Amino acid sequence: GRGAPEIDVFEVQPGSIKANTGNFLKMSVGQPFMSSSYQVAPGRLPRPGEGWWPAPGQWYDNLTGGVSTSLNIAYYGTYNYFRDDTNPTKQDYWSDAISYNRQLNASHFGKFHKYRIEWEVPEEASKKNNYTKNYGYLRWFLDDEFVLEIKGEGLKATGGEISSEPMYMLLNTAISTQWGFPQCPWNCPCQTYNCRGGYAETCGFSEGFCAMMNKPVEYKVNYIRVYQDKNDPKQKVGCSTPERPTKKFIEAHQEKYMKKGDVQPLKPIQNGGGECSVAANMSQPLPESCGGTTRGKCHVSRHPPICSCLANWTGPYCLNPVAFNDVNWDPDDTLADLGFQGPDLTGFMGVVLAAFTLLVIVVAPIVWHRKKKRRTMNGYSRVPDYELALGK
Repeated sequence: GRGAPEIDVFEVQPGSIKANTGNFLKMSVGQPFMSSSYQVAPGRLPRPGEGWWPAPGQWYDNLTGGVSTSLNIAYYGTYNYFRDDTNPTKQDYWSDAISYNRQLNASHFGKFHKYRIEWEVPEEASKKNNYTKNYGYLRWFLDDEFVLEIKGEGLKATGGEISSEPMYMLLNTAISTQWGFPQCPWNCPCQTYNCRGGYAETCGFSEGFCAMMNKPVEYKVNYIRVYQDKNDPKQKVGCSTPERPTKKFIEAHQEKYMKKGDVQPLKPIQNGGGECSVAANMSQPLPESCGGTTRGKCHVSRHPPICSCLANWTGPYCLNPVAFNDVNWDPDDTLADLGFQGPDLTGFMGVVLAAFTLLVIVVAPIVWHRKKKRRTMNGYSRVPDYELALGK
């Protein structure tokens, strides 16, 4: 899309730094916590400094937090710039993270939980809504308990709004020195992190982190469900909807989606071709190779062995189902879409055109038949009538 924002349903950070201590000195929520956020750009100016509560007019209005929550003052966003900037005042910008943290405890990680978000997109004023603009909202819940609400009215200060962009869902586990790592000890270089290295490579980790990584670690997802009101025309499934024609936008601005050397903005999806995982003797594929026997096949006779995907599966290792659109909101252009207007077939002109078409349909076969008959008689003389009589 056009720089679509990010909605974080949940990000969970473990740890032992308590509220009102360390990095959370001025916050009533410490580790472990769940963070819910909406990331938008361009960001606010002036803006608060990280670790400090915002002064009046420095942050967004219409934010409501639930029980055991706190505005995440430890992270307000990122300054974005490019190394080859020629005009930083116009090219560089802030992106904002409107974020609240919800306090958790150690028992949270031993059982399943339900993370939920309610997303109402904005709607322009019209007769059907009594000419009242709806700015939309985002609401987060943990196990059906309210966590945070962001109303669209509060985003007007920067020209932002609750997103109506088509989005996709992403689930991942991320380990980063910018997320949940402790302050670097005074005697630790904190330049390289490696649980299998020496002191200089392990001293920057949280206590117990490397011991945890030496055990089987699981991230289990029971289900993901999306509910929409089928009677609400604003709620659509698809990557390129009438309100946000992503496909047409990319086609019209291809240069924005290409790096030097690219010949097209969107590269085709690779179907198979990834290197298989095989047994030590190189004669049999491992059971999980190429997504398993129901998704792909490992050709061990190739060097190196590679995957080929079965029907309905794709990707280098056949791990992804072949995608499709339930509704094609953005079909290919027709002549009418390109501005071509055919003749008006209503009224007198329509009757004349229909009569002419009927005449062509009736006369054309007769003319064609006569011409064909002449061609077959070409080079022969007509037999006189008396010769025909003698031949009887």
